[in-house]
Amino acid sequence: MRVYDFEVADMNSSKVSLKQYEGKALLIVNTATGCGFTPQYEGLEKLYEKYKDKGFEILDFPCNQFGNQAPGDNKQIHEFCQLKYNTSFPRFGKIDVNGKDADPLYQFLKNEKKSFLGSKVKWNFTKFLVDKNGNVIARFAPTTEAEQMESKIAALL
Repeated sequence: MRVYDFEVADMNSSKVSLKQYEGKALLIVNTATGCGFTPQYEGLEKLYEKYKDKGFEILDFPCNQFGNQAPGDNKQIHEFCQLKYNTSFPRFGKIDVNGKDADPLYQFLKNEKKSFLGSKVKWNFTKFLVDKNGNVIARFAPTTEAEQMESKIAALL
């Protein structure tokens, strides 16, 4: 399996295929609007602006599983991100990343790249880097800033 084999829900709960991103490098991030790491949106947007025309996408999956830090609905989360951080990368519907209701995409990502906690996602802003062939090649901790990932992303492009 590859990342491109999955379907996810968009902000309107419609199913969309990740096949549309085939041939692009991806950074897949579970996010929250009320987290201490929320300011990372700024660095992520800078990365996206710099590399989006070179075959790079950031896929944003809001998640409310960690400290109730993404309490709004999909529309509220999207508006917050656009107004506060001027984000332009794709944002999807809110999901679970751990537990029995974890989204199948995240089940796959976690099994492909485990952390010191095993397959569990530790917190918001855990990042998975995917190459242009749909293979998960790196996992970054929530504390990892956009600038720290840039060289790995550039190498994929």
